[in-house]
Amino acid sequence: MGGPLDFRMRTRIVSGTDSMHGLGRLASELGGTRALLVTDRGIVEAGHAERAAGSLRRAGLAVAEFAETRENPTTRDVDAGRESADRFGPDLIVGLGGGSAMDCAKGINFVHSNGGRMSDYWGVGKAARPMLPMIGIPTTAGTGSEVQSFALISDAETHVKMACGDEKAAFRVALLDPSLTLTQPPRVTALTGLDAIAHAVESYVSTRRNAISTAFSVAAWRLLAGNLDGVLRNPTDIEARSNMQLGACLAGLAIENAMLGAAHALANPLTTHFGLPHGSAVAILLPHVVRHNGATRGAWYGELLAAGAAIPGMPDSKSAAGGLAAFLESLTRRAGLETRLASMIADRDAIPRLARDAANQWTGKFNPRGMTEDDYRRLYENAW
Repeated sequence: MGGPLDFRMRTRIVSGTDSMHGLGRLASELGGTRALLVTDRGIVEAGHAERAAGSLRRAGLAVAEFAETRENPTTRDVDAGRESADRFGPDLIVGLGGGSAMDCAKGINFVHSNGGRMSDYWGVGKAARPMLPMIGIPTTAGTGSEVQSFALISDAETHVKMACGDEKAAFRVALLDPSLTLTQPPRVTALTGLDAIAHAVESYVSTRRNAISTAFSVAAWRLLAGNLDGVLRNPTDIEARSNMQLGACLAGLAIENAMLGAAHALANPLTTHFGLPHGSAVAILLPHVVRHNGATRGAWYGELLAAGAAIPGMPDSKSAAGGLAAFLESLTRRAGLETRLASMIADRDAIPRLARDAANQWTGKFNPRGMTEDDYRRLYENAW
């Protein structure tokens, strides 16, 4: 990991209980006078959107709200948000919610600032003009989107998930307030937490890993694997929730610098074709990917186990891939989530089609062990 490295922190991270109170000040520091608040109905009903808007207004900003973001945002969501932005004329965008709201905020910024359609930005570095400054406020401990320069937006017609990345799309500030996660249902806590753990594990062994990304991956792994059980047992434990939120953020930084792997490539078609929650799909498939990769990268998985040696129930590092896979499966069971695909979908005959789709997913290209369509088919079968 001593090769070429080009690392920049594009996002300021502000963390602390009730740090939402400082949103207006942070927006003013970025020169904001008119803020478009991008969120979803659940966040509005929880009262978080009004808290954010109130802080912005107290700092003297005019605020318009776009609360129509749906889970796994599509080009329709982005187009609707763009219409709101075009009418209001913001000079700042705030993304408030889970990864879907933050991705939608980035997507709106792409098309409002640069014109065209979302598909024009599929790939990397395709925004020719400057983009509006943004603040990302996660209400889950999951995606790490608040520190990533990619927006994941599905085409509303083809359902293809487009990864649209540009350094100009990175949030200027990530505001981590663990009190916002207290309103999550236990299942959402479990789904987002296991997704974040998958980010730490996959980024640690990806083909693009480097000295910076592995440091983020390890720190995220310790925080996430060491606190998920505690948050699920005691949902009001604000310290554990803060650790989970920071861990998810650090895992997001690891992704930004190292990408992901085959577990996410396997999960995306399950969400597209069967509507499986992303966190559940990843949690089911990740142990099987770890075992598959263990043939060539067992030592790296052993390093992760050693890094988490102080966590109760963590296997001995000598167990490498097998021990890590078993630990991940136990986390999923303790979180009350399914561990087999057969309990989630009924159509086993769909596996060949899922495997074809998985083989075309961009994240699989960074898996540490080469993947073929047959490998993806076999892993689906193993997880059945």
